[in-house]
Amino acid sequence: MSDIRIEKDSMGELEVPTNALYSAQTQRAINNFPISGQAMPENFIRALLNAKAAAALANKKLGVISENHADAIVKAADELLASTTLMQHFPVDIFQTGSGTSSNMNANEVLATMASNICGETVSPNDHVNYGQSSNDIIPSTIHISAAVSLKKELLPALEHLANSIRHKAELVHDHVKTGRTHLMDAMPVRMSQSLNSWATQIKQNITQLKAQQSAIQSLAQGGTAVGTGINAHPEFADMFAKELSVRLDMEFTPADNFFAHIGSQDIAVALSGQLKTTAVSLLKIANDLRWMNSGPLAGLGEIELEALQPGSSIMPGKVNPVIPEATAMVAAQVIGNDTAITVAGQSGNFELNVMLPLVAQNLLQSLILLSNSSRLLADKAISSFKVNEEKLQEALSRNPILVTALNPIIGYLKAADIAKQAYQEGRPVIDVAQENTDLSREELLDLLNPAKLTLA
Repeated sequence: MSDIRIEKDSMGELEVPTNALYSAQTQRAINNFPISGQAMPENFIRALLNAKAAAALANKKLGVISENHADAIVKAADELLASTTLMQHFPVDIFQTGSGTSSNMNANEVLATMASNICGETVSPNDHVNYGQSSNDIIPSTIHISAAVSLKKELLPALEHLANSIRHKAELVHDHVKTGRTHLMDAMPVRMSQSLNSWATQIKQNITQLKAQQSAIQSLAQGGTAVGTGINAHPEFADMFAKELSVRLDMEFTPADNFFAHIGSQDIAVALSGQLKTTAVSLLKIANDLRWMNSGPLAGLGEIELEALQPGSSIMPGKVNPVIPEATAMVAAQVIGNDTAITVAGQSGNFELNVMLPLVAQNLLQSLILLSNSSRLLADKAISSFKVNEEKLQEALSRNPILVTALNPIIGYLKAADIAKQAYQEGRPVIDVAQENTDLSREELLDLLNPAKLTLA
């Protein structure tokens, strides 16, 4: 038996693997784009299949394709979505034609092959599966659909989990007072809970801003077809499609107010990516704070001890590194890089079409999943499980000359500065030096320089 079969499209005949569900146009894309070896993300393909099923259901209700064909397309999509070998049928490289036409036709061809076998009639990839659609509206719609699903079901719950974990840890470590630091230099004391609650607030602010993006990312270009005019789509298709998709995914999707804007630009995706970048910056701040606090254990700050997860060196026995904060920092760097690429891609909306859609899809979805996964790991394997080294905290606090700031209103800035410098130069507790150089009693100084009291606003 031959390993190839001959398929034909509008450009002529082409050899296709015998067992492939796709056809000629997909094979041309495979041949044309041997670039990264990486296919479009699975969550993008899943969103595309759900969109094709919703389109078939809408077109059936509008009477523009037969019930037999529509039902077969929906059944084919559902079988693919339930398959453990889904991605073997979608091999087209990310770096392809900028409209994503190759990925659209890949889905059309696979669904047409399966639907034809299901219903016993010929189902056309263009005339039936793709009815009332264009790559120019289905691919922008799929970017929004896949991002919306990932945002709602993955990233937002992960960030909520992270914020809650930080808040809970803050309650547990509230009684620990540590040296505050500005410019990486000793500053006035803070409670460890105050440091952690600042992290939680950063995450909560990101959650609020991301939720503000949901309405826009759940608006769809579908129904605009090739350029935004809706050519070859039923006048009611956009509304019916959004309703069917909303039912399938249990989320509310709406047609765009202006199809031209959704097809010619990717401003909404760029805006969401910008907020993902902000979230990455927040995670990077938290990760670096954890790394500094954990540094040592002897030559660093050693304020906390992160959970030991794996050996830290192939040559230095006993070394343990802050692997989760480091992984989180790399995620942040990747998301920031992804945002730059999406920003450039967003500028490629020429007249009625953006021509970097696959790149936008890949980078946006990667950022969403990376942030989701790293947020949960940071919560569970770093923040929830770290231990506080109270001895190290007290050692630094007792010798911190900056505590003398509390005496400014009583003895003045210049006198306080002299005491701080002497305490630092002699390596003595500031309370001892202050007692020698002021008229304040030991009891008064103990009260005024009490680190715990100094953390109260």
